[in-house]
Amino acid sequence: MIASKAIYLDPPGGLDCLVMGTAETAVPGSGEITVRIHASSLNYHDFGVVSRGAGPARRIPMSDGAGVVTAVGPGVTEFSVGDHVVSTFFPTWLDGEPSLSDFATVPGDGVDGFARETVTLPSTAFTLAPAGYSHAEAATLTTAGLTAWRALFVDGALKPGETVLVLGTGGVSVFAQQFAKAAGATVIATSSSDDKLARMRDLGADHVVNYRNDVQWGSTVRELTGGTGVDHVIEVGGAITFDQTITAVRTGGHVAVIGALSGADAPFNVRQILRKQVRLTGLLVGSRRHQMDMVRALNATAIRPVIDRHFCLQDIADAFRYQTSQQHVGKIVLEI
Repeated sequence: MIASKAIYLDPPGGLDCLVMGTAETAVPGSGEITVRIHASSLNYHDFGVVSRGAGPARRIPMSDGAGVVTAVGPGVTEFSVGDHVVSTFFPTWLDGEPSLSDFATVPGDGVDGFARETVTLPSTAFTLAPAGYSHAEAATLTTAGLTAWRALFVDGALKPGETVLVLGTGGVSVFAQQFAKAAGATVIATSSSDDKLARMRDLGADHVVNYRNDVQWGSTVRELTGGTGVDHVIEVGGAITFDQTITAVRTGGHVAVIGALSGADAPFNVRQILRKQVRLTGLLVGSRRHQMDMVRALNATAIRPVIDRHFCLQDIADAFRYQTSQQHVGKIVLEI
């Protein structure tokens, strides 16, 4: 056993219940690897866990982890000592159609996560990181990167020349813009901040809309497409944004429902969805195979994650406070 630093979330939860401690790391057994974790990144899912607690037991938070393989157990052939790896969100969903509808196996939620220095897990709980990525960059992929990838390419079958609407400037939306532009799509970005919209412009957005100044932004988005509507929407807003999203999408278009930042319970016009024959897809991140495909694509492109700010592991509470201030564009990273 190896003892290393770890952050624990004590019951009942909340930022004041994040405490430093130590965690034991076992020698890898058959099919397992030990990884020195160097970075994690913040997601709203992580904030939800930290805010509400993870039940009656202590929990090591954080669903994303990236680092270096330091030991391999018997039977492991996919990885070698020294490989740079990144964790998977659903360690047991390796391939095929979705088979999980809860977070019981998700690191940092149902099981201990990556706010620690070392961990031993089955080798299938990781994939190789993209070549040349820093650990901080790789750590942004597990949740945000893969969610955007699946929304556009697995569920959305994005084609060159199509139009993608991204809501907000968080990690998933920024990744979606980067992926869409690399695939030859047109991107329209929304935000309530002109400064953030300027940043999205710098990152390649073709059009931007300030939804605070334009409450009927769905109609504005349609006008930007010549009146037809967008082909794909990365819907992260939930209750407040959903009606305008349906206005913005074209007949037969695709809405990837991946978040509910403004609330999950939203009345919506079923007739409008039926009339427009909109395809709604709810998704939770993706499989290990999806992540391997994404990493292969990243190795063939110049895409680099957008990291807004770095924090040390012991400053995890401050990192979450910064996240809730909604000042960031892209990802917030913990250096471990």
